[in-house]
Order: sequence, then C-alpha cells, then structure tokens
Amino acid sequence: MTMLKPYQPYLHSLLRAIAGLVIFSYGTQKILGFPASGAMPPAGSLSWIAGVLELTLGFLVMIGLWTRLSAFVLSGLMAFAYFIAHAPQGFYPAQNGGVAAILFCFVFLYLASAGAGPVALDAKRA
Repeated sequence: MTMLKPYQPYLHSLLRAIAGLVIFSYGTQKILGFPASGAMPPAGSLSWIAGVLELTLGFLVMIGLWTRLSAFVLSGLMAFAYFIAHAPQGFYPAQNGGVAAILFCFVFLYLASAGAGPVALDAKRA
C-alpha cells in the first residue's frame, strides 16, 4: 500500500477534521438542540459539561487549532464517558454501546500525540 504513502499527511488532517466534526455534532445536539434530540441536559450536569467540551473542543479539533491540547482533553472525556456510562452495562463494547467512545478515545489520543497535520490552523501558525 505504498501508493497511499504520499497522501498520509493529508489523510491525517482529514481524520482530524472528520473526528472533530463528528464530536462537534454531538455537542450541537446536547447544547444547541440541533438536530432535535428531545430534552437538553440541565446546565451544570455531567452530560451538559460533556456537551460543552464536545462543542468547543470538537470545533477546535475540526479546524486544527490547539489540536494537541483539545484532543487530549477529548480523549480523557471519551474514556470517562466509557467507564461511567458504558462499562457498567457489561464488558463487551459491542454489547454495552461503547464502541464509539472507545474509538474516539484512541483517535483523539493519537491526535494529541501526532498533532493536527499539514492542513490545519496549527500548521499555519507554526
């Protein structure tokens, strides 16, 4: 698969942007009620705090600004979400609904280590 090697930096940036967009969409659902999701969490609750972090830090990851710090915090948030909400429902992620939380945790941990990639505001600031 060496034919994809020249595109690796750009695929890295694409992974960052898509992961940021998806986590940002969770925040818009919790905090802004878009798309409509029923009752929004009460201000100050764990779900509300998670939504604020998903909204703000997800946006920063999506545009590639302060990516390492934002991704590190989001990685911890997703680990916390897994152990608080999913792990008590059983051991296997496919059965306890925690697959997305685990994947997000490790994607964000990777981004915290690897940075934003070449197509990002962090790269423009450097």
